[in-house]
Amino acid sequence: MESLGRLGAPVNLEEFYAGRSVFVTGHTGFKGSWLTEWLLLLGAHVTGYSLPPSTEPALFSQLGLRNRLAHFEADIRQCDHLRQVMLEAKPEFVFHLAARPLVRYSYAQPRETYDVNVMGTVNTLEALRALEHPTAAVFITTDKCYAQKAPTGGYREDDPLGGHDPYSSSKAAAELAIAAYRRSFFSRPDSKIALASARAGNVLGGGDWAADRLVPDCIRSLVKGESIAIRNRYATRPWQHVLDPVGGYLELGAALAQQLQVRDKKESRMVARNDFASAFNFGPCPGREYSVLELVEEILKHWPGTWNDRPEPGAPHEAAQLSLVSEKAFRLLGWSPVYDFQEMVRKTVEWYRESLSFVDTDPESFAELTRAQIRDYEQLRAKVPADAG
Repeated sequence: MESLGRLGAPVNLEEFYAGRSVFVTGHTGFKGSWLTEWLLLLGAHVTGYSLPPSTEPALFSQLGLRNRLAHFEADIRQCDHLRQVMLEAKPEFVFHLAARPLVRYSYAQPRETYDVNVMGTVNTLEALRALEHPTAAVFITTDKCYAQKAPTGGYREDDPLGGHDPYSSSKAAAELAIAAYRRSFFSRPDSKIALASARAGNVLGGGDWAADRLVPDCIRSLVKGESIAIRNRYATRPWQHVLDPVGGYLELGAALAQQLQVRDKKESRMVARNDFASAFNFGPCPGREYSVLELVEEILKHWPGTWNDRPEPGAPHEAAQLSLVSEKAFRLLGWSPVYDFQEMVRKTVEWYRESLSFVDTDPESFAELTRAQIRDYEQLRAKVPADAG
């Protein structure tokens, strides 16, 4: 994509979300919990639709979110019920995050992974199609949805979709469904739905307790005083703090809402010329990908410990290197990652270490720690220079 210069700039998110109805699937997950906490801080009225948390502990429970929003414990594979709940919520924004999110789990449960990630997405699209009022929808997939190629320059939004494993290919299939629904049902000038997809991955931050994820595995080992076992120390990833992509999702939702407001008007050349209803990458700045070993060593700077090399011969295939190009988000949305590698690790370890003293029955302590990190991020976000991407 030829660089045309930056057209967007970070928006005041509170102006878009305060007092608005927002529907979130997968709100009990790690990213969903951070997104929900941020939306509540912005003053949004949130309806969440998700299975119970899949980990113990779970950030959703630690934050006490169940009692702070309209919480529906349900399966997105229940198409009719999902549509009914969404219709009753009358959302002005929809964020779809519900998924089976782990590569290694997809090898053990491939059928379930496709069922949730593909048909669950189609069911959410069907519910969206039933709405009769303006709604901005952001469907979150993954950076692993691309067909694997030589890692030169990183993946761009128009690169071929694919995926080696069940998880990655299920997300590529979800992207195809999103694009097909957008073309088939939401592309008319008078459409009340603006639909985009967001591709990010390798997210880290406080409150992630998933199995077979590097940072939670590190934290569990450090808490027990054990050496951290590393499966593939040379694997390179576009690591990013959870608030960077989540902030991108919120900015993309705001841009879609603005696009809906002016869709029938000629007064906004920028919105007319730049269709935000499309796919967007959200990743670190080019050349800022780091290996598993570099991440572990950075964690150990803030929480002393040791690591050991424990490769798994015959382990399921995982990509050796991933890299995203996020120029489109920078150019059209004004989005840029706020945290560099060192700061994202520091913030992540800080959350876990501070929360060690909290009691799980005291959600306000967890919530205040999380809100404080969101507030710090918002202050820095407002100061990101225009050439940060």
